[in-house]
Amino acid sequence: MIELRTFTHTDLPAIRQTLIDVHARIPEYPADDEFAQRFPWFVDHWGKNPGFLCVMGYDGGEPVGYAYGAPLTNGREWWRGHLDPVPEKTVTFAVSELMVLPKWRKTGTAARLHTTLLDGRPEAMAVLLVDTTHPKVQSAYEAWGYGKVGEQQPFPDSPVYAVMVRPLPA
Repeated sequence: MIELRTFTHTDLPAIRQTLIDVHARIPEYPADDEFAQRFPWFVDHWGKNPGFLCVMGYDGGEPVGYAYGAPLTNGREWWRGHLDPVPEKTVTFAVSELMVLPKWRKTGTAARLHTTLLDGRPEAMAVLLVDTTHPKVQSAYEAWGYGKVGEQQPFPDSPVYAVMVRPLPA
């Protein structure tokens, strides 16, 4: 059974390199991809948020995957411009990353990481971005209660992402 451990903003110095190392082992993010090479910046960006939360899975002492995110600033939610009318309650938690190493995929680990990350969140909704070239990943999120509300490309060198939202609690 995969052991789940939860970390917060104050734990980032201790887990930062593990996050980067797991990311480097994900085949969908080749080392020569310029956007993927900026991943350490994204870890630091998210980790400096006082509301940062990370759930990491371990098989023995080996990290097998993680999910992390943080609350978004009011008015800067990724779904803005895609939902009309704007929901009455707009406080949003962003699921920034959900990664599981290939050996542990299709074991329920991703679902457990995701569920634990969102368990008890006080926000009204969760939002995430999914690379539009990965329809199976999008389908998995749809099975977890997300719906696609639009598409965006947040950086000139990033993929085009499906913007997906779901209410909290599920």
